[in-house]
Amino acid sequence: MSPHDETKSAAAVFRALADTLKPGYDVLDTMDVLVQGCTTYTSAVAAGLLLADVRGVLHVAASTSERASDVEEGQLGANDGPCLEAYRSGNTVDIPNIARVKGTWPAFADIAEERGFHAVHAVPLRFGQQSFGAMNLFSAAPGPLGDRDAALAAAMARYAAKSVEQHRKLQQNQAVHSGLQNMLDGRVLIEQAKGVLAQRHGVPMDQAFLILRAAAASAHVSLRDMATKCVTHPVSDNEQAMIS
Repeated sequence: MSPHDETKSAAAVFRALADTLKPGYDVLDTMDVLVQGCTTYTSAVAAGLLLADVRGVLHVAASTSERASDVEEGQLGANDGPCLEAYRSGNTVDIPNIARVKGTWPAFADIAEERGFHAVHAVPLRFGQQSFGAMNLFSAAPGPLGDRDAALAAAMARYAAKSVEQHRKLQQNQAVHSGLQNMLDGRVLIEQAKGVLAQRHGVPMDQAFLILRAAAASAHVSLRDMATKCVTHPVSDNEQAMIS
């Protein structure tokens, strides 16, 4: 892809993120656009995103692969790691060589290397002074994320944080916790749908998620709505063809 074509394609991601500011857009789709965009237009091979609830407790909200999810869950289990540090400090955390932070974050370093990652770039999701979460960009080889890629990831994260803030404002007439819990419930539904599709098609969970995303895009519905259909409704022949 030429630099001109790459710039145009990256701009499409920003347009997609801008669309998520519209009322009624599901924040889970926002997070998916963010992690997919970052791994498509930077050198990162995988990304995972943690989002905080009203108590400041972080939860996995999006990931590009099961490997990335495993590392994010590992950070949550240990209650430490670069993504948590980025969230708590509000600053970007760049780790060019994960092997060198084993003394600081042993649990994170072990699981990251087991999953084939050797560098990580953690970007906070902030809007104003409020921190909503953070995103990890993983690399397969040691080395810092390039300046251009780091700037692009930070810009995408700012757009996504604005979308989260918009989502929370729309929840002001409801209990905020209820709105956030609704988001987390949607994440659970997506994981259940991945399991259903993986079993149905005999594919790995990563491939099942690609099937789910493609079906949602084809039907012009959110990931949550397509996941609900996969989990709770029998699949007709026409729907089976679409999901396949």
